[in-house]
Amino acid sequence: MKSTQPRNAAKIAALVLGGLGSVCLGAAVWARTASATAGSGKSYEIDVPGTKEWVDTNIDLRGGAKLRFTATGQITYPADTSRTGKMRTSGTFGPGGLPRGFADLVHQYAVKDAGHGALIGRIGSDSYAQAFPVGESKEYDVPVAGRLFLGINQGMKEASTADGSFHVKIEVLKEGLASAANPGGPVESRVAGITPDLLSKIPRRVSDANGDPGDMVNALIIGTQDQVVNVFTAAGWVKVDKSKGDAVLSGLMASLQKKDYLTMPMSVLYLFNRPQDYGFAHGEAVKVAMSRNHLRVWKSPYEVEARPLWCVAATHDIGFERDQRKAGAVTHKIDPAIDGEREYVNGTLSGRGLVVQRDHVTPANPLTTAKTATGGEFHSDGRLLVLVLRNMTSNSN
Repeated sequence: MKSTQPRNAAKIAALVLGGLGSVCLGAAVWARTASATAGSGKSYEIDVPGTKEWVDTNIDLRGGAKLRFTATGQITYPADTSRTGKMRTSGTFGPGGLPRGFADLVHQYAVKDAGHGALIGRIGSDSYAQAFPVGESKEYDVPVAGRLFLGINQGMKEASTADGSFHVKIEVLKEGLASAANPGGPVESRVAGITPDLLSKIPRRVSDANGDPGDMVNALIIGTQDQVVNVFTAAGWVKVDKSKGDAVLSGLMASLQKKDYLTMPMSVLYLFNRPQDYGFAHGEAVKVAMSRNHLRVWKSPYEVEARPLWCVAATHDIGFERDQRKAGAVTHKIDPAIDGEREYVNGTLSGRGLVVQRDHVTPANPLTTAKTATGGEFHSDGRLLVLVLRNMTSNSN
């Protein structure tokens, strides 16, 4: 009788190998599809191809979690001798990316001070989240709950020709707080100090030097001066230059340091009969002259819970239009759907872990449609965003 041992052995080997293949595949899929909140002691391994700008890791994190990243691998940008190709860096590099050159000043990357092609990360929505450098290794404290994304500090042009990938190990050193599981920041709740009487004292609009009404006041922030500056800075907003002379100097210094220039001045507007205390911008270096998120901040005469109340007028420049105050003059055109900029402020600031309470309130006389001082129209649901900043020790008011 013919022996069946070889045939049985082959079947057993196939089953074993098939099982091992399933286990290996399962492990790879698990590393990429883990959707439960990551707990302390867990680790994940993710591949980030050079052909992608962002990769969804499917890892959800709590606020206060602590991560350790370790990355290996190489990506290559092929040399391009065309006229447009000469305006980009090229070569083979690791997770730290290529050193920024003068050619990179005309391109916009998610992390402006990181190497071109460097490994980067973000927590949450691409619309609001502040990207951070990762490189070859990094420990990172998660500011608020959200989904982890890993990416390459590049544009779509580079991604279309890139070859290679980075392999990233993510270790969860600390799980974070169970109470900090709301993505993007705290759940909305009523701020006791924001009363109808207080809202009646806040002007609905700012004005230009001639007293003509302009942008609407669409956000209120409670915190000290240092806390206000700190939260905008942490969220990637920059204080704009106050004069053309400052702009020339800042632009020159940024170019020499191979950094993006984002601090172009904005016009002076008035609230409480005085100019803005601060102007902040959040824009793309290449488009900053015509398109940027920007806002003006005034310290009001009022306090809430023994801290100053600041008034914000935020708009989104989307191009240019005719200035209806002056014949032949042009000015910035704002996005008429002005509530989108209010929510941009909400998303960027709340995502840094420095906002402990937030709400939307509707005053008794809400502004729903109007024109800017230069004649551009805008519309709103009339609500004001309220943000209460983390009450950290500060020496200034």
